[in-house]
Amino acid sequence: MVFSVGSRPAEAAFGGKTVNPHGSRTWTIVCAGGAGHRFGADRAKQYVELGGRRLIDHAVANALTASDGVVVCVPADDVDGLAASFADPRVQVIAGGVLRSDSVRCALAAVPDDVDVIVVHDAARPLAPPALFGAVIAAAVNGADAAVPGLVVPDTVKRVKQDVVIETLDRTELVLVQTPQAFRAEVLRAAHVGGPDATDDAALVERAGGTVVVVAGSPAANKVTTPEDLAAMQRWLV
Repeated sequence: MVFSVGSRPAEAAFGGKTVNPHGSRTWTIVCAGGAGHRFGADRAKQYVELGGRRLIDHAVANALTASDGVVVCVPADDVDGLAASFADPRVQVIAGGVLRSDSVRCALAAVPDDVDVIVVHDAARPLAPPALFGAVIAAAVNGADAAVPGLVVPDTVKRVKQDVVIETLDRTELVLVQTPQAFRAEVLRAAHVGGPDATDDAALVERAGGTVVVVAGSPAANKVTTPEDLAAMQRWLV
């Protein structure tokens, strides 16, 4: 894997502006099929509000700044109600699968064949800034098979087995990976052939021997897993 991690958030590198500077045909898949049990709310966390809007609304709005179309994967029972809540005709809402990778494959079937770049994003990262979409898309347009945002690991990291430290890892070779993740469309489609599973799509491209580059991530793109994470997101509301 090729690393090109910078020290600044992507929005700083792009001057706080949106976008897809290369004019490639780009679609984004927003994964929002999880039940969010760890969040502990009375509804799935993608429907919890942040600043008066649902997490999924923030995620889709930011994706639209850099996309020709957005496919949103949600539980089957939520499709009709959620579809009615999006007025933008570029947004399609479909039923996802059992696993995250299954949902991405469902969405790939809805993405047009002539798309150049496909971005995969998690609704649980609602405030990933438009410039971060622009950064990963630009990397894919410039030749990478895939591009992911990454944050520098600030703490010492140890590998542990049964409460015993096995080794201390070199954190200069580690990054905390976020979404949105951008892919050359044909590479992502090929990586999903055969129905493999992984915690993110970049891992599937890695397994297939593709080149995955890392661009500077953003704290605003951190994942909402707990109510404390949601409270922390307040600082990034514009």
